[in-house]
Amino acid sequence: MSAHDPNLPAQSAEQEPIGDPGLEPHQWRPTDVDPKAEKRAERQVAAFFGLSALSAIAFVVAYFTVKGGTEDPTRLGYLGASNVLLGVFLGLALLFIGIGIIQWARKLMGDQEIVEMRHPAKSSEEDREATLAALSQGLEEAGIARRPLVRNSMLGAIGMLALPSVVLLRDLGKIDIPALARTIWAPGMRLVRDVVGTPIKASDLEVGDLVNGLPEALFPTPENGYPAEEAHGVHLQVNKSKTAIVIVRMEPDEIIPGPGREDWSVDGIVCYSKICTHVGCPISLYERTTHHLLCPCHQSTFDLGDSARVVFGPAARPLPQLPLAVDDEGYLIAQSDFTEPVGPSYWERG
Repeated sequence: MSAHDPNLPAQSAEQEPIGDPGLEPHQWRPTDVDPKAEKRAERQVAAFFGLSALSAIAFVVAYFTVKGGTEDPTRLGYLGASNVLLGVFLGLALLFIGIGIIQWARKLMGDQEIVEMRHPAKSSEEDREATLAALSQGLEEAGIARRPLVRNSMLGAIGMLALPSVVLLRDLGKIDIPALARTIWAPGMRLVRDVVGTPIKASDLEVGDLVNGLPEALFPTPENGYPAEEAHGVHLQVNKSKTAIVIVRMEPDEIIPGPGREDWSVDGIVCYSKICTHVGCPISLYERTTHHLLCPCHQSTFDLGDSARVVFGPAARPLPQLPLAVDDEGYLIAQSDFTEPVGPSYWERG
């Protein structure tokens, strides 16, 4: 209840543990006593909601008029103009709604000091009725019903925020299923170490070793002749997310090859996708005695000695295996691309 609200019934000193809680006299705001200030505050709040709506519209305009992605010819500093404008306008739309709500609460909503005495954990019927009455009073003090300008401008601003969401759904478009199913791995492409890009000789790996690797095409040089465009920008990130591998060496007699995979290993060296088939987390937690590879996200466990069979966890299928061979210089190479899609399962895959 309010300590100073004259509209609430007074209680005797016997009904309250503290007759005078010691609150300072309530200070009325200008909007509480001056109708002109109140109207001015309403217009300010509505103006912020209006600016939010305009920012949402500007987001949509920028989306359609400024090209994005690799087609973006306009730069703002080191960033593409499309990303900058979309981020700025969406941020302003959210910011202006926040400012409008804060100003509404500070200048127009009720700000009476409230004293709530402790009560038993189990609410009585009287307490429930009092709570409903307090909620009704709060709605009345918020002024939603009697301040149509603030209410309607806020609803308009929130409604305009749906426009960026609808426009962004356009980017989902049709998924290129064949592109998901293939990577840049190709026959004869060397396996190289992640980060440094050095090729891997089969003779350099010892039993129990695990090496994180990538295709040599992601480290183009004049000597290997791979195209540079696949190793930069968005192409690099997409390729790394699909081609990352783990290379493990174990005793040859510990490998249980799957049907048709009898020649996919080299002297006990096997290679699998590093991307978990559950939700796509990168994996490199290896237990050399059991040949189990553990995903740190949801504990899916794969047996690398048995075609990466799932032995525990939510993953629904084994890790895709990359067929291996060695070139004339003894470096590990791929026999082909993965024979199945890498990463999380999706319903379109065959």
